[in-house]
Amino acid sequence: MATDDRVGHLGDSRSQGRATFLELFLDLVYVFALTRLSQRLTDDFTVSRRTLLSELGQTLLVLLALWQVWLLTAWVTSRFDPRRIEVQLIVIASMFGAMIMAVSLPQAFGERGVVFASTFVAIQIGRPLFLVLALRGHPRQPVSTRILFWSTLSSIGWIAGAISGGAGRGIYWTVAVLVEFLGAALRWPTPGLGRSDARNWGIGSTHLAERYQQVLLIALGEAILVSGFVLSAVGFAVERTSVFVATFVTTVLFWRIYFYQPDPKLAEAFDQSQDQLRFSRAVGYNHLVMVCGIVGTAVGYGLLINDPYAEPDPTWIAIIFGGPVLFLVGRVWCEREVHSRVAVTRWCGLLAFALLTPVAAVLPMLAAPFLATAVMAGVVLADVLRDRGQLAIEPNPPV
Repeated sequence: MATDDRVGHLGDSRSQGRATFLELFLDLVYVFALTRLSQRLTDDFTVSRRTLLSELGQTLLVLLALWQVWLLTAWVTSRFDPRRIEVQLIVIASMFGAMIMAVSLPQAFGERGVVFASTFVAIQIGRPLFLVLALRGHPRQPVSTRILFWSTLSSIGWIAGAISGGAGRGIYWTVAVLVEFLGAALRWPTPGLGRSDARNWGIGSTHLAERYQQVLLIALGEAILVSGFVLSAVGFAVERTSVFVATFVTTVLFWRIYFYQPDPKLAEAFDQSQDQLRFSRAVGYNHLVMVCGIVGTAVGYGLLINDPYAEPDPTWIAIIFGGPVLFLVGRVWCEREVHSRVAVTRWCGLLAFALLTPVAAVLPMLAAPFLATAVMAGVVLADVLRDRGQLAIEPNPPV
């Protein structure tokens, strides 16, 4: 009975199934975080041109940190009942920490590096430590112990980087991120405990599938938000407004490609997976790639909304085309994991971007976003023609 009592202490997300309003509240923080990230990326392509590669690397590092906070919090609420007060406290603490990280994000490699890193470490160590204490004697406790061990290892790099500053910060934080991802890939091998057993993962498939879908919606909404902010700042000139329309259309096309399909839903793929831990990790990463693509698209199109008569620039073409390409790559990876096959329209879209890149280089910069939108429209049109007569399925909306 002791074990049953402890099961009841944190519950099981599989008994509840759906995401809660508190989790959607957490996602609102990420709207702000992604907006700050988009602004930093915009600065990378305009202000910090001489150090573009290093600036992009820094932006990617802070994005990965924010993603780890969101992902591991989503895993907690998908393994335990998110209606329990203990689990809600974890979500609220993660929400507050993510907000502090988002506020610190623009100066994470400057004067606010200590705040950013210490907040991240506090979340990553505090979450599993709380679970280790709350799950004493429970079969799922060892998973949290393993995650705590690896989070403690990575925290050394985060704190060392925050203290060192300069180029050392990027090096230490890169090592710390690699430790985080390596630990998950290896199932968090820990002295005395070994690796995590996927059979004890106990994920709520419907719940986690909804969380992944919701974060995609957050990214799509942020793309429209960012382009709207840019347009409101510069005014409704014909060229600027037309690029804004292209941004909106492309965002809708992303939504259509991701959400509508005649194949089984993501939750069903979780249930059918033989290794839910590996599957949930892989799906988390390919959703990260799609989020990066959406954010990159918003930034690339936003550059042209702000300056529609810019001189031809290979780096601007790279971000304008690179955003949709990343989205398609993430979608290809996701379809491979979920359906064990990939729609040929995805490959055709990627090929079209490869062929159009040299064309865009000799055309006015204003043509680039419309070329990208045309390719994505072609992918959607091909999907519609392919699936004619079949029922397109959209996941149930969150409640």
